[in-house]
Amino acid sequence: MAPYEALYGRRYKSTVGWFEVGEAALIRPDSVHEAMEKVQLIKDRLKTTQSCRKSYADVRRRDLEFEIDEWVYLKVPPIKGVMRFGKKGKLSLRYIGPYRILKRIVPLESVAMKDSLIYEEVPVEILDCQVRRLRNKDVASVKVLWKSQSVEGATWEAEAARPRGTP
Repeated sequence: MAPYEALYGRRYKSTVGWFEVGEAALIRPDSVHEAMEKVQLIKDRLKTTQSCRKSYADVRRRDLEFEIDEWVYLKVPPIKGVMRFGKKGKLSLRYIGPYRILKRIVPLESVAMKDSLIYEEVPVEILDCQVRRLRNKDVASVKVLWKSQSVEGATWEAEAARPRGTP
């Protein structure tokens, strides 16, 4: 006799199916249907609870507006906090600062984005050319200055890969 059965006077009902030796487990279609209905009921209740909590959080959420000469802390992503700012004691930093707001740079509404959300680098000019000798061929490379980069951000590109008509 199992301890549960001795204590409560009935067998323990489990989905695992602890059966006596020689006892066959019969799964009826109606029990499978009942289990599926219970799972669906649980999913519906979870979805209802989730939507209630989301609506509550959405009502309380607001955009933060800061004024000039206010002091703020900056939230640091976990990986970046360890890599950039090191550790203080046993814990990595979650916030860095305080920093003083010196001026408002640009309102968020004035930043324009393309609908396609594709960023294209545009070459402005070629700063330098060089030919490198490999084992049995010569490879021509050009140093390209890009529109959004400074001179330090110029990159070496293969001349064969450069599209025609670009500087």
